[in-house]
Amino acid sequence: MINLPDSFSSDRSREIFARSQVLKRSWPFVLDLGVAGLGLACFYGVMQIAKYWFGHPEPEIVISLSPHALPRYAFYSVVRIGLAYVLSLFFAVGYGYVAAYSKRMEAFMIAGLDILQSIPVLSFLPGVMLAMVALFPTRQIGLEMGAIVLIFTGQVWNMAFSFYASIKSIPRELSEASKIYKFSRWQRFIQLELPYSAIGLVWNSMVSVAGGWFFLMACEMFKLGKHDFRLPGLGSYLQTAAGAGNYRAITWGLLTMIAIIVATDQLIWRPVIAWSDKFKFEQVETTARVRSPLLHLFQHSRALRSLKRHTIEPLTEGVYRHLADSRKERLIRQIASDSDAPLGRNKLASWLRVLIVAIAVAAVLYAAWQAVGLLRQVNHGQFGEILKGAMATFLRVNVSLVLAALWTIPVGVAIGFNPKLARIAQPLVQVVASIPAPALFPVILLALIKIGGGLGIGSIVLMMLGTQWYVLFNVIAGAMAIPSDLREVSTLFRFTTIQRWRTVILPGIFPFLITGMVTASGGAWNASIIAEYFSLNNHTYQTVGLGAIISAATDSGEFHILLLATIVMALMVVTINRLVWRPLYRLAETRYKLDG
Repeated sequence: MINLPDSFSSDRSREIFARSQVLKRSWPFVLDLGVAGLGLACFYGVMQIAKYWFGHPEPEIVISLSPHALPRYAFYSVVRIGLAYVLSLFFAVGYGYVAAYSKRMEAFMIAGLDILQSIPVLSFLPGVMLAMVALFPTRQIGLEMGAIVLIFTGQVWNMAFSFYASIKSIPRELSEASKIYKFSRWQRFIQLELPYSAIGLVWNSMVSVAGGWFFLMACEMFKLGKHDFRLPGLGSYLQTAAGAGNYRAITWGLLTMIAIIVATDQLIWRPVIAWSDKFKFEQVETTARVRSPLLHLFQHSRALRSLKRHTIEPLTEGVYRHLADSRKERLIRQIASDSDAPLGRNKLASWLRVLIVAIAVAAVLYAAWQAVGLLRQVNHGQFGEILKGAMATFLRVNVSLVLAALWTIPVGVAIGFNPKLARIAQPLVQVVASIPAPALFPVILLALIKIGGGLGIGSIVLMMLGTQWYVLFNVIAGAMAIPSDLREVSTLFRFTTIQRWRTVILPGIFPFLITGMVTASGGAWNASIIAEYFSLNNHTYQTVGLGAIISAATDSGEFHILLLATIVMALMVVTINRLVWRPLYRLAETRYKLDG
């Protein structure tokens, strides 16, 4: 051991301390520069998108399979999925909120959600694309908005179910506390309902974006009768490569997509998961928390802290104060005007409601009459084929759900209970879940053909690849939401594995599991349009099923077949939800609701 002079040691210490102080002072400034650079990059991206969208539509877009075209295609696809997600988030929160608190509309809205999530993307395609192109006939934005809305229809439903289920399962003591402190409706929404639903909403957002990647190939390149709609993007690149059997291009496309997914996970989802972990409902705080270096850096940015302190916090306090004052004034006016309320105003409001309902009923009856006119074109043979296909798809959907649940429940609980494992497994799961199964399907299909299988088995595999993640991500969210004190009590009382699963784990994840199974069931029906009808090397493979009928009817422009097959699929999904999933939802809201 070498003994250094005291003067040398103290000088060295002061030098190290001085350097650390310089780094400590300069690092927030570097972070602020990074935030500013990110803002400028976003502004440049918006300018490029606006220039492309508001340009004239190209009559026939040729998709290049060169790897040099991938950065531009990837940028377009990321923008479409991002905008579709933002639209999905606002819709899911608004729809779930109204459905949870409107006793008159709740049953109708949940039934509508059941129907909408069961309708395949291709069934939305004719109306959405024709409407958007008609709105913007001379601009590229028409096709772009159509693709965004189609991606939205593949993302939004599980998020709406998750938010609705979270609001319905808010613990009673939290609701009573908000009433005691006289929270306004907006304050209750911001400080109770959004935070309590944050964990489930975040994980369902991740699986929704993964679902957007799954249906990207169908949304960026599709045919509608004689019309060939296609957009430059990763989805159209992968579909063109799969149709041509160009495995080199498929590999380049998948590598690009994986790079985007990993970057999204590290830059967006990992910080959001770490942020949402603070909203876990528990009395004893656990020391094992999900952490994100990027979130830590943002939280220690001087510019962002200053913005929050001088802008966001005063604005929030001002809004809350204004809402409280308005609520008091509204109560005073209501008490004063109850005795002498003008009858004319009440009658006018009643007549206005009746007029709106009458217009809505007339519009529904007109649409139903037009649909009946289309259905008259269906003959008995076609009706029989649709029923046969419905039974075949029904069996495949249930087999895929059972197989998915067998592995996703234990794996999801393990990931949710172990933050160290979650840091490793969550990015991997996110990447695998986001890889569009149709891009992998050529390899799976060729392998099954070689070993003597076919599309009948391959369709089940593809359904699992597209829907098992709904169950897995919801189970992970449910396991993470189980309070740490309940888990510690089970450890203190030395519960056996079976006792832990029966008394803590399964009751804790039950509401999330039901949400995952419901959305996975709807997703499996939706995935059947790709799983049962696939084009490879200029040859179309198909099997008996409702999804194959819908895909074939879309390609040939047979709208009467498309309409009837969609109605049959929606009726089957709604019937299953009413007989199976709805009673389980009620059980989750009553017996397995987390109350203190």
